[in-house]
Amino acid sequence: MQTTEATLGALERRIEMAVSLAEIDRGVNERLKRMSRTVKMSGFRPGKVPFKIVEQTYGPQIRSEVLGDAVERSFGEKVREQNLRVAGYPRIEPKSESAEGQIEFSATFEVYPEVAVGDLSSYEMQRPTLIVGDAEVDKTLDVLRKQRAVFSPATQPSVEGDRVVIDFTGRKDGEVFEGGQATDFAVVVGSGQMLAEFDAQLRGVSEGDAKTFDLTFPVEYHAQNLAGQAVQFEIVVKKVEAASLPEIDAEFARSLGVADGDVAKMRGEIRGNLEREVKRRVRTALRDRAFEILDQAAKFDVPKALIESESKRMAEAAREDMVKRGMDAKKIPVEPSWFVDQAAKRIKLGLVVADIVSKNGLAPKPEQIRKHIEELAQSYEQPQELVKWYYANPERLSNVEDIAVEDNVIEWLSTQVQLSDKAVSFDELMNNQQTA
Repeated sequence: MQTTEATLGALERRIEMAVSLAEIDRGVNERLKRMSRTVKMSGFRPGKVPFKIVEQTYGPQIRSEVLGDAVERSFGEKVREQNLRVAGYPRIEPKSESAEGQIEFSATFEVYPEVAVGDLSSYEMQRPTLIVGDAEVDKTLDVLRKQRAVFSPATQPSVEGDRVVIDFTGRKDGEVFEGGQATDFAVVVGSGQMLAEFDAQLRGVSEGDAKTFDLTFPVEYHAQNLAGQAVQFEIVVKKVEAASLPEIDAEFARSLGVADGDVAKMRGEIRGNLEREVKRRVRTALRDRAFEILDQAAKFDVPKALIESESKRMAEAAREDMVKRGMDAKKIPVEPSWFVDQAAKRIKLGLVVADIVSKNGLAPKPEQIRKHIEELAQSYEQPQELVKWYYANPERLSNVEDIAVEDNVIEWLSTQVQLSDKAVSFDELMNNQQTA
């Protein structure tokens, strides 16, 4: 077998291969002889089928297998010889003409890029800081009380905290837009459930009121067809209900899972949960910024084969999610092309992270993984059961290992960039989002 290599682009390569027909013939003959010793065929005893019949029946299939093995072996030897890291699968094609006594093929494929992360010293990364105190506990208790509010008919126009039940219709250019109509829709005024402009229209209303108002959706609104668009809403107020909040007492503590009703213990548990949530949010902010920096600093081409594969995987995941939500995926076809940019970024970051971990010895240690799992288990009534649950399944354990890898990369990156602390408020860190 002979091979030659050609460079077609930054990552694309082509290997030309020539396989000896004599070698193929020998391989086919050897396999057919082995097969003839055990092959079963109607009218003959096992192992007694004439070789010619075996050859006529199985020869084409065996030749195809032997040829495929020879080409695969030749390709593998060349790749190892050149120390190439193949990305995806090669496209192997026979040539229209071959030299006498040979069959010639070409294998076109991509290789993994040389990962290059530029100078990181000019990048800035801010670490949010927040100490959980009584004020944060009180604010959380206020939220928990509102979640357990009891509503009754209001005797005055609506104020913040009241629940308003409305019918509404939204029109863009005079036409009702998708998702712009609802009946018996309940909104707690001031809860952030609606856009601020919409919420403002629900203050000071009484049962039976009707009003029409203009609204402009934010440019970053999640529905692209409405982002930045001016629309008009009509609303009819069907109910206004005032909220009655529970007292912070033993009964309230028991409703939150504190069996003995100890209010001080309840506050301690809330503080612990908040501290864990703050830690998680800080980590998320650092991870997002770290990945943004690495994406900007790393300059290399990403193999198209990997992007195509990841795009297909993401499209399939989207289809599965639609099915889980009760939607008919056949009526809403999901195309891999929708995910190309996201897939390219994900593949690129994966290659960068893997390179950083390898070059800097950042693979997580068993004790680090154990610590992560134990931290996750702290908020559960039976922490050890959750620990066992993670260790009982390799896939679940792998997810925690991925988190540990990210933490190691974030810690490493913080020593390479300009890191500073930034005090943030409780609301800023928790980043309460408006949903409509």
